[in-house]
Amino acid sequence: MTFLDHLKRMAAYNAWMNASVYAHAATLPAAVLSRPSGAFFGSILGTLNHLVVADIMWLRRFAGHPGLAAALGDLGDLPPVSRLDEIVVADLEPLTALRRRVDECITRLIDGLPADFDFDAALSYRRANGTPQQKPIGLLLDHLFNHQTHHRGQASTLFHQAGVDIGVTDLQAMVPSSL
Repeated sequence: MTFLDHLKRMAAYNAWMNASVYAHAATLPAAVLSRPSGAFFGSILGTLNHLVVADIMWLRRFAGHPGLAAALGDLGDLPPVSRLDEIVVADLEPLTALRRRVDECITRLIDGLPADFDFDAALSYRRANGTPQQKPIGLLLDHLFNHQTHHRGQASTLFHQAGVDIGVTDLQAMVPSSL
């Protein structure tokens, strides 16, 4: 498996898991979704907003690289974001639509990468606090998916505390058998 194949699998897993999480979120009342729970981003809704905000930040950073901009296309309809704890959408239904749009952008980015893409090339960007960074694009793309997995794990715990089992969350559930 190539690194590009890995990223394509991760993009599919990411979209699949986000669809599952949001479907389960739709079964909960708004008061439960926004209830403070002691989680890093406060609530289920806060955690889901954090993931959308961070992904939008990363997509805009990636769009600044000439080798990635064409694959991403226009990001103009994504809302402006500036803080990682920002509640960009306070209601689940429009947040779900935004999540789908962001996942489409991520999938388009990965699907648009050529087989010979240089994943070791540097991406220069600024962190949310303004600190300049320069890191290999491949590791940053991997981070995009790892970050989602990390916070979806936190959300899974919050769902469990609310009495909702979101089911299988493991990547291996999507890995085809080699038998």
